[in-house]
Amino acid sequence: MSSTPPMPTSNPQSHAEGLAAALAKTIARHPRPAGGDPLRRLDAPAFSLSGMVLNNAQGNQQLAPRKKPPWLKAKVPGGAEYEKLKGLLADAKLVTVCQEAGCPNMGECWSRGVATIMILGDTCTRACGFCNVKTGRPAGLDKDEPRRVAESLRVMMQGSGLRHIVITSVNRDELPDGGAGIWAETITRTRDACPGLSIEVLIPDFEGNWGALQMVIDARPHIINHNLETVRRMYPAVRPSAKFDRSLELLRRVKEQGLVAKTGIMVGIGENDDEVLGLMDELLERTEVLGVGGQVLAEGAAGRGSCDILTIGQYLQPTRNHLPIERFVTPGQFEAYKSAGLAKGFKVVESGPLVRSSYHADHQADELSGVVDEREREMRRRMDGLLGR
Repeated sequence: MSSTPPMPTSNPQSHAEGLAAALAKTIARHPRPAGGDPLRRLDAPAFSLSGMVLNNAQGNQQLAPRKKPPWLKAKVPGGAEYEKLKGLLADAKLVTVCQEAGCPNMGECWSRGVATIMILGDTCTRACGFCNVKTGRPAGLDKDEPRRVAESLRVMMQGSGLRHIVITSVNRDELPDGGAGIWAETITRTRDACPGLSIEVLIPDFEGNWGALQMVIDARPHIINHNLETVRRMYPAVRPSAKFDRSLELLRRVKEQGLVAKTGIMVGIGENDDEVLGLMDELLERTEVLGVGGQVLAEGAAGRGSCDILTIGQYLQPTRNHLPIERFVTPGQFEAYKSAGLAKGFKVVESGPLVRSSYHADHQADELSGVVDEREREMRRRMDGLLGR
């Protein structure tokens, strides 16, 4: 007669040690409280969040992330195209925001040939209350990075059907141009190496250095994205080293020069619905231009109108060391945001609990940037080459 083996008992001491190690790792990754630029901000922060929300405050504060509602559950990524692109990204040693941020749409995007990579290193000179990228003083500048990125993307295009790339970066406020030179060269080399690949860039504000921004604009990516992240009132807590008006001016300059302008915000971090709608109105008003070079263009032409694309997604607290979730916005409210945004004048509004900056980015590029025409021209060129014409 067999007896049931005893159930293993957990070791409370080992469990406690594991929690302590995990907490130490988190704090080491984010050693500074939110409230200012860790390198360059000289004035005192508007207020300190350390004693209120951050786990690096004095004492034993435990602010665990809230339990997610059912609509925030994402599918486990998989599939042949996903696995192929995953392997190529690993071989190229490219840092993807998809993986770093644990994006819930990674499987869907990679299966469609869309990925987001990060340049200029993995250490940010700012300490935003929502972001999980580590902060501190970055290492030296890798001037060969643009060539390596372009070559890696060329290989991925051929090997996995990559069709749209989103390039983003950390803030490099210690550099005179904020890294804009590397940005511009990366875009230019990628366009040359990857005909038919649509290029979207998610850029920092370059601390209002408009000459640096112009370098990126002159490289002519298909879409320039700069996220507002939150409503004006929340900036001291969410983006302590950024300025709401500066970000609006950046987007206006992008539109003024005929490029597709895109931005995104998180909700559930402390704003209310009226503030979200007010942000839409101010964004459209402050980025409006009538044409390029003073010439009034036809309705719908590049350069006319205001910021083209708005993305709205649920804020999810990355660790206990970050700003807490104030509310979970319902799918119905996200639909209401989308309807309101389209009625107000945005060309595209992506709004949903799991929406992130890169969500459906390839569709947006196809619809608004003329990249479909570029792809058709490239296919005809290759066909002519094969036929000897």
